[in-house]
Amino acid sequence: AWDVGSKAAMALVERYTQEHGEYPRTLGLSVWGTATMRTSGDDIAEALALMGVRPVWSDTSRRVVDVEALPLSALSYPRVDVTLRISGFFRDAFPNLIDLFDQAVNLVAALDEPEAQNPLAAKVKQETASWQAEGIPLIEAEQLSRYRIFGSKPGAYGTGLQGLIESQNWTGDQDLAQAYLNWSHYAYTKSGNGQGAPLAFNQRLQQMQVVLHNQDNREHDLLDSDDYYQFQGGLAVAVRSLTGDNPTIYFGDHSRTEYPRIRSLTEEIALVYRSRVINPKWLAGAMRHGYKGAFELAATVDYLFAYDATTHCVLDYMYEGVSQAYVLDPVVQDFVQHHNPWALRDMAERLLEAHQRGLWSTAAAATLAELRAIALQAEGEIEGKMQPNSTG
Repeated sequence: AWDVGSKAAMALVERYTQEHGEYPRTLGLSVWGTATMRTSGDDIAEALALMGVRPVWSDTSRRVVDVEALPLSALSYPRVDVTLRISGFFRDAFPNLIDLFDQAVNLVAALDEPEAQNPLAAKVKQETASWQAEGIPLIEAEQLSRYRIFGSKPGAYGTGLQGLIESQNWTGDQDLAQAYLNWSHYAYTKSGNGQGAPLAFNQRLQQMQVVLHNQDNREHDLLDSDDYYQFQGGLAVAVRSLTGDNPTIYFGDHSRTEYPRIRSLTEEIALVYRSRVINPKWLAGAMRHGYKGAFELAATVDYLFAYDATTHCVLDYMYEGVSQAYVLDPVVQDFVQHHNPWALRDMAERLLEAHQRGLWSTAAAATLAELRAIALQAEGEIEGKMQPNSTG
């Protein structure tokens, strides 16, 4: 895991530096418990490597027992100030890794190094003074400035976005960001279990340059689960709402452990779109599963839309392609209408919503008219199915 995480950190720094002409200073990483179980800690390893910290292993048990800061002379790039947004399951399953990462943060914060080489320590020093100037005691000010692990409230899970997206009960970035902030501002440390720290979380987000999520296998993708857009998209929209600009959004592919790759989120979505979403073989496979297959089509449309709503990384041609392949294709339309008219109605309405919200700006008027007609037709089919049996 350390080998994979170190390589991934180097790949990310190289990509960012090539694109921006400078080293990254701040990064937000979403970390899940299931992935950590499968990889033994790729994500945490990458976060430590970005900070210029490495694990210390026991000579006898091969277990990680400590962390140590590498000297600047041993690093290929300046230290990066890393903030974690952990899932509820990670919080429950890996308190030891929360302790370890918090230990690493405090270790780096205590180093006497130039600001350009150690932005974390510089920021801790600056924010501690700022909090004190506002009347906060020194110990509390130091703790606030060192919070780098955030998640949902103890006992809670998720990010609060799924309900808003499903109900269409939002008007813009601010609504989505506020839901994410409300759910995610609980700080975790070696000595604290989910302290509400919205001001500290806002500070981290306002300075965040990079939003990263990693995937350790190709058995699923970022458009077949709502978790991806909730965690990565939620982090991105929160940063955008506070700064006015989209952060650099990367997606790490760790499926080949000897060669971890870094892609922009737009590149990753395009890859999934071509290889799975509109792949006729995948569509044929989904259509072998009746009601559930139709549901998977509708879920894919939902997650594509939600990723765009939160990250603005979905291109218009993808909406057009999904419309043609899922809703307007006569064979697929007939299949969904027969097995799951709810899915057909939902897909048509979601695509229309994408246009209404300005996410799909190049939609042709004829295409939109067809989608409206199909949504109405599917609604009629649903009403017919819901009518009580008049006999008996």
